[in-house]
Parts: sequence; C-alpha cells; structure tokens
Amino acid sequence: MSVSTRHKPRQRYDAFSMTLHWITAFSVIFLFASAHIWEQLEKGTPLRKGLQSWHISFGILLALVMIVRPLWRFYSQRQSHLAVAPAENSKLMRIMAHAVHGLMYLLLFTQVGLGFLFRWSQQEPFSFFGLFDVPTFIHVDTALRHTLAGLHNNVAWALIVLAGAHAVAALLHHYVLRDNVLRRMLPLRDSMPLREDK
Repeated sequence: MSVSTRHKPRQRYDAFSMTLHWITAFSVIFLFASAHIWEQLEKGTPLRKGLQSWHISFGILLALVMIVRPLWRFYSQRQSHLAVAPAENSKLMRIMAHAVHGLMYLLLFTQVGLGFLFRWSQQEPFSFFGLFDVPTFIHVDTALRHTLAGLHNNVAWALIVLAGAHAVAALLHHYVLRDNVLRRMLPLRDSMPLREDK
C-alpha cells in the first residue's frame, strides 16, 4: 500500500463523530419537545416531574457532548486515519455550511449555559439521571429565574429552527443535488454506499 493511499482522507466521519452528532440531534429534539409537553400538564403530576427530570439530565448530557465535540474535531482532523475530506461543494455553499455550523455551536453553548443558570437560580438540587447531584458552581439570584427562563425558551426556538433548516439542507443535498453530504454522517455503510463522483 502506498503512502498516498494510506493517508487519503476519509469520505465518511468516524463512528465517534457520528455518535456525538446524533446524540446532539436527539437531545435537542427531546429537550425542545419535553419542555413543551410538560407545559400542558398539571403541576405536581408524576409525568410532569419525570419529564422535567429527564429534560435536566439530557441537558447535562448535551453539555458534556458539547465539550467533547470541538475537542474531538480538533484532534481527529489532525489524524490521518480520522481526517475527513471536505465536501465537494461550491465555495458559497462551503461558506454557508461553516456559518450555519458556527451559529449552531454558539446557540448550543448559549442554551446549555442558560439551562444551568436557570436551574441554579431555582436553588433546588438536580441530578444527572439520578446518578449524582450537580453542585452549584455559581450563585444565581432567584429574581433572575424568569428572565433566564425566557431567554432559554427564545434560544430553544432559534435552535430548533436552525436545526430544522440544517436537516432540510441535508435532505436537499441527498435527494436534489444527489451528493454524499448526508451519507457522510450516516452509519449505514452497506445499505447506503457513497455515490461515485460523476
């Protein structure tokens, strides 16, 4: 095997990158849905409390993933066996893709931060899937909880709209442009092989 072949960039993301991506996607959808479902439920009911508990736990999971994702991306793109070749798109499309990803990362970090600040402003203990309690690293005035809740909700809407646009763009790439943008992040290697360049 030649050196050039051995170091040829991957056309698909590695399994760990895919896992982080799909955990992020599922968490965003679940967090948005669960918050809007429990608002329709009577206060104090077990289902409402359960949804809130799961919401908090998935929010913490999302926070952990958002710490790991940029670190793994930085590391993997510097490893010849993990580095992914850039998608073959026009310069404008690449700029738009980078802008959307950058904005999505900004919103995700903002949302995670607001979530923690809001929970700390309630000054009530909360846990990660019942495994351990999350300590209060910052004292937040309880008078700020309504403001933080409003900001948390607004960012959630912005995030879900942007994530929806991201998903639509991926489907357009797959069904209209018929390229490999979506397939690069799918683990279905045998049933959905990469399309050959024309």
